[in-house]
Amino acid sequence: MSLIQDAVTPAPTPPQTPVLEARRLVKTFGRVVGLDGVSLQLHAGEVLAIIGDNGAGKSTLVKCLTGAYIPDEGTLLLDGQEVHFKRPQDARAAGIETVYQNLAVSPALDVAANLFLGRERRKPGIAGSLFRALDRSGMRKEARDEVQRLGISTLQDVSVAVENLSGGQRQAVAVARAAAFGSKVVVLDEPTAALGVRESNQVLELIGRLREQGVPVILISHNMPHVFQVADRIHIQRLGKRAATITPQSHSMTDAVAIMTGAAQA
Repeated sequence: MSLIQDAVTPAPTPPQTPVLEARRLVKTFGRVVGLDGVSLQLHAGEVLAIIGDNGAGKSTLVKCLTGAYIPDEGTLLLDGQEVHFKRPQDARAAGIETVYQNLAVSPALDVAANLFLGRERRKPGIAGSLFRALDRSGMRKEARDEVQRLGISTLQDVSVAVENLSGGQRQAVAVARAAAFGSKVVVLDEPTAALGVRESNQVLELIGRLREQGVPVILISHNMPHVFQVADRIHIQRLGKRAATITPQSHSMTDAVAIMTGAAQA
């Protein structure tokens, strides 16, 4: 009987390797401790929110994850393999794309040109190799395909200059660029901070589409309703340390604020 049971009992599912993992990161600035042994895990198809008061270490943590800072101590792993980012370009080359609060879009360029900013495609053959002519039609076609893939209904014409777009549309351009090239992770820094209710909802819907497509997202935000609307897990920073990792199901917004301010523990 035990042999039959052993034969039909499924093997335990091995734990999923995080797409991105940080182990006990430390970062100091002289006598100021930015990060004090912070660990973090991000899994495929997950939205992980990072919250905390000003000075809690949110920005320092994200910059260590994306190559803007080099940690003094600790380990960073991508798909289980240790990586060492010495600059943001290294993280981008590894598939980690970041959308900062200032967006870093070029208003004078059109949507397609902004999507390929810094990654411009040249025409095939002698026109591209010798005369360095850009493949504008090819980039616009790929930009349209990417916008449609993400379901961004607010960007109908990729040939429109970004300076003619609303704040929400500009945010969508920046997120679409990150999604197009962020094969591993997309990091969003306060994506709804300067947006109205309607445009914020459009960005939150876009985050949901990224998750549906299996792209893990790190969301840094002060907006608690937005965090609890889209996040699967919430990493709370306090005084340079990880105070807790909670979920919207296990804790309320009041609980999260209490942990964030030190009024309560997880």
